[in-house]
Amino acid sequence: MWALTAFLLLVPGSRQAATLEKPILSLHPPWTTIFKGERVTLRCDGYQPLLLELRPISTLWYLGHLLLPSHKRSIEVQTPGVYRCQTRGAPVSDPIHLSVSNDWLILQVPYAAVFEGESLVMRCRGWYDKVVYKLHYYRDGQAVRYFHSSTNYTVPQARTSDSGRYQCSGTMRIPVESAPMFSDKVAVTVQELFQAPVLRVIGRVEARGAAPGGVAVRCETRLHPQKHDTPLQFAFYKYSRVVRRFDWGPEYTVPEPEVEELESHWCEAATATRSVRKRSPWLQLPGRGSLDLEFTTVPAPQAAALAPINKPLSFRKPPVFKSVPFVTSIPNTTSSGLLFPLGSAPTAGPPACAPPTPLEQSARALKPDVGLLLREMQLLKGLLSRVVLELKEPQALLELTGTPETPTFHLAVSSSKLETTTVES
Repeated sequence: MWALTAFLLLVPGSRQAATLEKPILSLHPPWTTIFKGERVTLRCDGYQPLLLELRPISTLWYLGHLLLPSHKRSIEVQTPGVYRCQTRGAPVSDPIHLSVSNDWLILQVPYAAVFEGESLVMRCRGWYDKVVYKLHYYRDGQAVRYFHSSTNYTVPQARTSDSGRYQCSGTMRIPVESAPMFSDKVAVTVQELFQAPVLRVIGRVEARGAAPGGVAVRCETRLHPQKHDTPLQFAFYKYSRVVRRFDWGPEYTVPEPEVEELESHWCEAATATRSVRKRSPWLQLPGRGSLDLEFTTVPAPQAAALAPINKPLSFRKPPVFKSVPFVTSIPNTTSSGLLFPLGSAPTAGPPACAPPTPLEQSARALKPDVGLLLREMQLLKGLLSRVVLELKEPQALLELTGTPETPTFHLAVSSSKLETTTVES
């Protein structure tokens, strides 16, 4: 038996010759902050093979860069600092930072990393387990929970959004009720269990017998290195319709009739308990030619038949006009300068042949009347100026006219019958 063990140690590729994983360092009770004078237990769990001399390999303990004298698998400590352990032939374990406080109130958080979907438990503890009253828990300065007396704060299924700097406050009866006291702030980080999945195309699947052909796609994601053995399930969707429910397989074959709508698919990854679920974006095709897939392109419908009329909304009944063919022309040009829509022939009858509307006729009728009115207003202005000048300086007016006779002016205001005004001096 011992000879077989020694032989396995020397054979390349055997279990003992393989690279060993780092040991797991645990803390009991599982809080990183304790009161001064208290003790906690550290335990180092890892694979420990036998040497050729058949003596068990001891465990090495480190406090910072200092090698501790103990070689047991578990030790009791009360000194603050960063602890690590190691077994011969294996890497050093992940560190545990132990804090020792002399305050009245401390906030205790787990020493191990908390991942999505796991429960996050925090404990606000008074000096040597004194009861804390009017207990508040805070995250990033905002109160998140209140308890009448000492109670742990638990987040059943933590999310990355629960990360932050936590703190607690409360009062204690020593012997009378004290003023509110606050603990130090402690950083808590909820680790991402796995990344958001991405749906990718693998290639075309040929039809074989009863199995239909199509395009194979895969829902890809990556687990955290510390949770690489966590099983995940995958589901596939087309728009909002489930095309395959949750299953262990990360691949799915899109049937041939649905290949034309390949970019309408997406997937979802989740844990077995559905405590963590993440969906992918819509399937993106970087280049159809690079995928070596023969996609058929659906012809786009004619824009002229489906495009809505580009007119503002109106609640009035639109006027009725005669339909005139759409022709764009350049002013003062011959018929050779006419521009017609692409793919259409010139129509018979230019737009100028269309009869004028009643509005256009009334506008044309008003133009001469407006001009006549302006001319009459100019004559009236001159008449009034002469009257004012006559009233102020009669002699000057006589010199300008050259005759002492009283002039008489007749003014027609419009083409219609109006009264004639006579001004005498």
